[in-house]
Amino acid sequence: MGFLPTARNLLKAWLLLAGLCAAVGGLGWWVGGYRTASLSIFCVLLAAAALYWYLDRVAPGMVGAREMAIAEGPLLRSTVERLAAKVGVARPRLYLIPDAHPRAFAAGRGPRGSSLTVSAGLLSVTQPAELEGILAHELVHIANRDVLVQTTVSVLAGFLIEVTRLAGWFQRGFLFVLGPIAASFVHLLLSPGREFAADRAAAEILETPHGLADALIRLEAAGSFVEFRASPATEPLYTVNPFAEEGIAAMFVTHPPLAERVRRLRELDPEWRAKQEAA
Repeated sequence: MGFLPTARNLLKAWLLLAGLCAAVGGLGWWVGGYRTASLSIFCVLLAAAALYWYLDRVAPGMVGAREMAIAEGPLLRSTVERLAAKVGVARPRLYLIPDAHPRAFAAGRGPRGSSLTVSAGLLSVTQPAELEGILAHELVHIANRDVLVQTTVSVLAGFLIEVTRLAGWFQRGFLFVLGPIAASFVHLLLSPGREFAADRAAAEILETPHGLADALIRLEAAGSFVEFRASPATEPLYTVNPFAEEGIAAMFVTHPPLAERVRRLRELDPEWRAKQEAA
């Protein structure tokens, strides 16, 4: 919710587009000269424009979410609308993942074109204050345009991972090559600092850090009891990392340690422990 984070994310998006155009254009030049290079760059720009306008729908589709009906989840809808007004963003589209694993993420272009996805598990295990903390955190990502970079990077990295499936018997070998490339791509553009900034801003909006801090602890604890399978390239999207940090999933970890996030949130209210003991 500041000029610098927004400007930084817009710059990353433009650099990403320029880099893709340069890479594909260079390959086209090597294959067929100027005409092929021009056609290749045009195709990249066309695909980038389509992806830009549909980012808020592509990411929920990657995880099997469906858009919630207008009459569905009235409490969730009213909470999101109230918090969106406080953050200063348009009310995002709401999507639901119909499984028990508690998780949430925001996706899209930014304040005027975004979506917010929650799972049925999240709605069932969180307390109202905890849910507010998670929603505020994700809405800050929208306001700062973190979602523009996070969603784009996750979609492109996920595409590289899915391409390996076309290799058939050689999938493992292709994954060995393309996996680290996709992970490097993710880490180059995403910093763990974006999560600390979103946590702090969400605490300021709610005037307390404890709802979000409690939510982070609950998400990690509840998530450990539910089986979770998805493309590891989607890791940057979620409020907390839902993947076991092993194998290829370990390469895509962009979230800071959860204990550190909770510690920083608690420190925003230095007297919280005394208040807790007094209660």
